[in-house]
Amino acid sequence: MDKQILIIEDDRVQREILADILQDDGYHCATAPDAESALDLLKSREFPLLLTDLRLPGMDGIGLLREARRLDPDIEVIIMTAHGSIKTAVAAMREGAADYLEKPFDKDELCMVVERALERAELRRQNRSLRELVQRETALGNIVGQCAAMRDVFERVRRAVGVNSTVLILGESGTGKELVARHIHFSGPRKNKPFVVVNCAAIPEHLVESELFGHEKGAFTGAETSRPGKFELADGGTLFLDEIGDMRLESQTKLLRALQDGVIERVGSAKPRQVNVRVIAATNCNLARRVAEGQFRRDLYYRLEVLTISLPPLRDRVEDLPLLVAHLREKLAAKLGITPPVIAPDVLDAFRRYRWPGNVRELEHTLEQAFVLCGDGRVTRSDLPEKFQEHVPQTGGFRLPPGGLILEDLEEDLIRQALERSGGRLKEAAELLGLTYKTLQYRLKKHDIDRRSPRPDQNGDTP
Repeated sequence: MDKQILIIEDDRVQREILADILQDDGYHCATAPDAESALDLLKSREFPLLLTDLRLPGMDGIGLLREARRLDPDIEVIIMTAHGSIKTAVAAMREGAADYLEKPFDKDELCMVVERALERAELRRQNRSLRELVQRETALGNIVGQCAAMRDVFERVRRAVGVNSTVLILGESGTGKELVARHIHFSGPRKNKPFVVVNCAAIPEHLVESELFGHEKGAFTGAETSRPGKFELADGGTLFLDEIGDMRLESQTKLLRALQDGVIERVGSAKPRQVNVRVIAATNCNLARRVAEGQFRRDLYYRLEVLTISLPPLRDRVEDLPLLVAHLREKLAAKLGITPPVIAPDVLDAFRRYRWPGNVRELEHTLEQAFVLCGDGRVTRSDLPEKFQEHVPQTGGFRLPPGGLILEDLEEDLIRQALERSGGRLKEAAELLGLTYKTLQYRLKKHDIDRRSPRPDQNGDTP
């Protein structure tokens, strides 16, 4: 922490006493007898803290406060006066004073107020540095990072922007796959054309063809009017196929034809329609494994992986946490209509020890909750959810017991614990375990676990 303090006091004896007290406490002090001398020092040197008397010859302490904040908006100012009143205190705080000391005050009170103000100044400085870093080469639109994996992502995204090739984005839930897709579209030549999103996992199987390619009136029960599909709506622009790994094989076949030929047919129509659509696909599945297992068409996989962008999970890019927090701090403050809160160092310490199963999306939700709950414009560890209050690291903290263990039994027990904690909600349990929804479903079948009654009875059978 920078312990430079500028003391402004017209009484020479008082000025020297204040300087002696603070220097004995480890601070470096400069002094000035009036506002004009103080402003000259502020123009030539940087001080994180100004300690000024209210009544000064010439310009008073509040006038000095205004001028000091004009020179350095982040400077902390403490006002001292022997003529204190509620009105004066309110005026000083309204102008941006960090605190207010009424003479006479004792040494302990002075040192406590100074320490608190300098801590705020240091946190502001750190946040400003992070903001500046985010605005340089560590951000691509709303995508932020500086680790090696993210630098590779940035380079691939830049290459994808200027071409029309199909892009496949891989990454766990919450890593920002749609953000990347949107950046590619809105930074490229198709930016003035539609960007259409399709969640492949959310479309009922019997409606996939209608959703993608449209249908004619009377094509099936309930088709009371003709309707264009997503390919037609995205004509000239980009079609973002999210969670494509969850699409069934029959639907994959129909999609492949559209990708290869750029030709679609509405359900109930034999008339081919030419479309000019760039496809960006995304999935949290291991598509290569699904191909090997016969669950995803090999030819469709090759068609999609022309340019692959792999987004790392947050737990593998912990060094990016300060950048992400600085970026989300500004974004969330604008959303909530508040001044960006100061983030205490213990918050980042807690974040570094957490595993982040929900990745950047979970980080954003955590910060938003903390911003709403903190009452004084400063977020500390106590403002975070209970899961961040534990002191035991959540990564690398497990140690193999001396007698060994059976890995299958450990996996089964952890799945049961996650189901209990989530109340049987598979999506939440999967996030706790760092698994995809599909992988958790597979392991439930593997261990014959009933999500509604995850604990077996005393005989070993699930009730």
